[in-house]
Amino acid sequence: MKKALITGITGQDGSYLAELLLAKGYDVHGLIRRASTFNTGRLDPIYQDPHQPGTRLHLHYGDLSDSSQITNLIYNVQPEEVYHLGAQSHVMVSFEMAEYTGDITALGTIRLLEAIRRSGIRTRFYQASSSEMYGDAPAPQNEETPFRPRSPYAVAKVYSYWTVNNYREGYNLFACNGILFNHESPRRGETFVSRKITRAVARIKLGIQDKLYLGNLEAKRDWGYAPEYVEAMWRILQQDQSDNFVIATGETHSVREFLDEAFGRVDLDWKKYVEIDKRYLRPTDVDRLVGDARKAKRQLGWEPKVRFKELVRIMVEADLKAEQMKLTGTLSPVKGHGLLGK
Repeated sequence: MKKALITGITGQDGSYLAELLLAKGYDVHGLIRRASTFNTGRLDPIYQDPHQPGTRLHLHYGDLSDSSQITNLIYNVQPEEVYHLGAQSHVMVSFEMAEYTGDITALGTIRLLEAIRRSGIRTRFYQASSSEMYGDAPAPQNEETPFRPRSPYAVAKVYSYWTVNNYREGYNLFACNGILFNHESPRRGETFVSRKITRAVARIKLGIQDKLYLGNLEAKRDWGYAPEYVEAMWRILQQDQSDNFVIATGETHSVREFLDEAFGRVDLDWKKYVEIDKRYLRPTDVDRLVGDARKAKRQLGWEPKVRFKELVRIMVEADLKAEQMKLTGTLSPVKGHGLLGK
């Protein structure tokens, strides 16, 4: 039974990846931050009581700022695969918390790689790189496109990208970068623009919310479906040699188009409900991102199936169902995720 360690396991990608690895027979370990409230809701479909025999999901308290705890975790678990998804991942927040973003998103990567190097274990390492690293570089962007980061978050991700390459070449580690373009799902955080829109659509349709406040409606992004993208992560670590891969749909759509599609699903005109709030405008923004994932198709056999309209439909329908369940009081009780493995 292979063992995998996932940082950021409670996030959108981490939860989908954990499901995928468990389905493939892995023993899955996840790093989570200690909080006074339950922060593991996305793991509800796969949660396993650690007291039960044969449990294959193990959660460990820790933080990417704590190198000693990371070192101990790597040494004790000795995973065959490490998926580093944890980060301060909100671009707008990175402008307000630049130092923290650098500490967690950039230095967190080097802490993990140093722990692997010093432990001497043979493991395969996946780094969640981001299309934001390309910034205002000409589109479409592929593995050879120079980076031009436009936010503290993007700068931190570029640091991590080159750190991975350096450890691969300098220490012969199996270390890979997956440069994932925007990928969304019903599990996307509610402060990210895609989910902010689809949740507002549901709430406005049901009469719970009146307005939706957004920033730049002209920004164009390459939006894919998160469950398909975690499959690509796994495939990247199954290759004979470590490498870097762009994962994307090859299509780009503006925030305005997202609004058209999402509000159109419930027969509403978004122009009646959406207002621009300058607080959501970034000091430096990225106009257009669209990925060229031909290398992934050629070497990984990966290509996206869910396209833009289908993605928006999935998200709107999921948020409508969730908000209706809240109104009718049919939500399931919170599970006890406080019992963590040591």
